[in-house]
Amino acid sequence: MQSSNSSITIFHNPACGTSRNTLALIRNSGEEPRVVEYLKTPPGKETLVELLAAMKMQPRALLREKGTPYAELGLADPKWTDEQLVDFMLAHPILINRPIVVTPLGTRLCRPSEEVLGILPSPQKGPFTKEDGEVVIDAEGRRVKPAA
Repeated sequence: MQSSNSSITIFHNPACGTSRNTLALIRNSGEEPRVVEYLKTPPGKETLVELLAAMKMQPRALLREKGTPYAELGLADPKWTDEQLVDFMLAHPILINRPIVVTPLGTRLCRPSEEVLGILPSPQKGPFTKEDGEVVIDAEGRRVKPAA
């Protein structure tokens, strides 16, 4: 059963496998989240600062390096303040790592995608296999721990 008024939001990039897997895990719990394609609809400064605070994360920890202007902008330089880093993320939303999921149980950067399981209010409804073939949830809806 899907709720029509979900209390879950995902800041999503459909081109990202981790983001797609996270969205699929949310849906596997019976929820249809509010999907914010943050590259098309970037969060405002207040929202981004609130997300960082909710995750207890410094802006530098949320920066994505791969496939972004991180190196060209010189963002590895420690001279940049938190506020400046937030401004860079607002100017170049691709710098915001993803997916970020907000639920009544918390806010997390869900890398790897299984991180979302700790903040979903409803259990998994059935089996789930990631795009790469890794089984995450068994037929009974239980988490499958990866082999050590």
